[in-house]
Amino acid sequence: MQKSPRDRPASVVSPVRRRSSSVGLGVVVVLGALGLGLTGCAQPAPVPTPTATQAPTPTETPAAAPVLQPGGTAADNLPFFDTVNAETLAANPAAGGQAIIDGLVAAGFPKAEMEVSSDTTSIGEPADSIQFSIRWQGQCILGQNGPATGYHSSVVPLLDTGRCLIGATRPIDW
Repeated sequence: MQKSPRDRPASVVSPVRRRSSSVGLGVVVVLGALGLGLTGCAQPAPVPTPTATQAPTPTETPAAAPVLQPGGTAADNLPFFDTVNAETLAANPAAGGQAIIDGLVAAGFPKAEMEVSSDTTSIGEPADSIQFSIRWQGQCILGQNGPATGYHSSVVPLLDTGRCLIGATRPIDW
């Protein structure tokens, strides 16, 4: 009687199984060798071809600092007015009317064309803001600064009175 493969002890392996194991191992070895061989045959990365270069774009030069334009309009001189006042306030954030007027005069604005409000209220308290102006070719370059408002400026029409500020102003007699 012939024994079935189940009846054989586990240590006995049929020649068919051995052959299939050997064939399987051989296939793995051959595929591995092919894989290594194919890796060596991989195409190198393409080398970029040079193209015509464009002329470099010139970098923008920083805008020149604003300057006083004696023949310019009030709007032309507003950037310089703002720059002068920014420098005055950077040096002294609590600068009052006299310091602001002195900064504008030192920058070349005509003192005779300026107006400034008081640094204090009618009861002697510090003003929430002060206003200052320069009459310029029929218009007003107007500024305002204070802890309640911060700094603001604009160009506004000259009032019918020929002035820029409404109400009582402080004499600029220093």
